[in-house]
Amino acid sequence: MAKNIQSLERAAAMLRLLAGGERRLGLSDISSSLDLAKGTAHGILRTLQAEGFVEQDPASGRYQLGAELLRLGNSYLDVHELRARALVWADDLARSSGESVYLGVLHQHGVLIVHHVFRPDDSRQVLEVGAMQPLHSTALGKVLAAYDPVAHSEALEADRKSFTARTVSEPDAFEETLGLTRARGYASDVEETWEGVASVAAPIHDRRRMPVGSVGITGAVERVCGEDGELRPQLIAAVRACARSVSRDLGAGRF
Repeated sequence: MAKNIQSLERAAAMLRLLAGGERRLGLSDISSSLDLAKGTAHGILRTLQAEGFVEQDPASGRYQLGAELLRLGNSYLDVHELRARALVWADDLARSSGESVYLGVLHQHGVLIVHHVFRPDDSRQVLEVGAMQPLHSTALGKVLAAYDPVAHSEALEADRKSFTARTVSEPDAFEETLGLTRARGYASDVEETWEGVASVAAPIHDRRRMPVGSVGITGAVERVCGEDGELRPQLIAAVRACARSVSRDLGAGRF
């Protein structure tokens, strides 16, 4: 079994100490409470302070939790709320479409799957919560890149790998795809990431009208697309309706 990293354990203990009890603590209080030498405690505090996890009051020299922890906490809460608000609507979308439903958010230059509803049949399926998908080729990713400036920059700066002959990789063509996504209000992926697989996704906005995620369906090309090779209109409508419903539940109002 791998050993824990002592410095990280000490930093975590320090953050927990600052999170409880008194609002601010001095170096002596922290070192004695955690049974650490002052030099060791000061080194950890200095590192946490440089990362924004701890702040030092200039007047008293005491330490308190920093704004970066609040930002990370809010990020977790945002994703948690997004998933909670989407649960019922995602289930409804899976039932009405007959396909798998995915909820994704921007994470580390890709799309993190935070919720996955299985296709409502008896086929064997694997839960993909926690999986990462590319920004440039998937429907979920293209929606994020089209509506979120950060995702857009990351998609342009990334190595847009061609997974199939249909993958759009060239910058101008990719920008054109994103423009079409914004104009239509949804993104498509017809065998751009996986052969024989098609997807459609739409953006989810929060109360500030900011894009916070994307929701979509994925299935076999012959089910998601018609004989003409185009996405089935009823599936597009269902995905967009789901995205609007989740957005309204997040306080975005009408879109």
